[in-house]
Amino acid sequence: MAGSDSGSDPADFPHGHCSLYYKDGRFILLFLLSHFQVKGPGIGLLGNSIGGELCLAISSFLKGITAAVIINGSVAVVGASIHYKDETLPPVGIMRDRIKVTKDGIKDVVEALKSPLEDQKSFIPVERSDTTFLFLVGQDDHNWKSEFYANEASKRLQAHGKEKPQIICYPEAGHYIEPPYCFSSRISKSLSTLTT
Repeated sequence: MAGSDSGSDPADFPHGHCSLYYKDGRFILLFLLSHFQVKGPGIGLLGNSIGGELCLAISSFLKGITAAVIINGSVAVVGASIHYKDETLPPVGIMRDRIKVTKDGIKDVVEALKSPLEDQKSFIPVERSDTTFLFLVGQDDHNWKSEFYANEASKRLQAHGKEKPQIICYPEAGHYIEPPYCFSSRISKSLSTLTT
């Protein structure tokens, strides 16, 4: 819809900013709901890592999301601000001095992110959502504290009278849990090549 008055032209977004704008969120939702393969009345979302964070944000800001599977997602905004209407959720603070590097040169950043309990402005307002959530958590995640985040989202939802989400933990799984029948990422292909 470039050039239309709907505001969906990429030129409308500021350059040089790492931010996500849900300016056309309702348009996207209506588009998905009108798709011939979507039976309705709502849609479901599946997100892994930052995608899980985005699913939580979309579910919190927009109506019509009936279910969401969050795989090692963060309840705090990580890395880039999220904007919706007149609200801005800033990213949670990063304590760079807590980043560790393994002997193989891999960054372990699990202790580097501030707690969303300290940075409340960064906490995604999941309590606004009427979505049914399923959290899949790798308990050996070294990107962030996925189990802690899932439990905090659960507490917040329940404190606001929402349905308790299901949380399934995988004891030896790390950050990237790839769902079956999904396109695999370049990094997962690279990692499987390195480990074989």
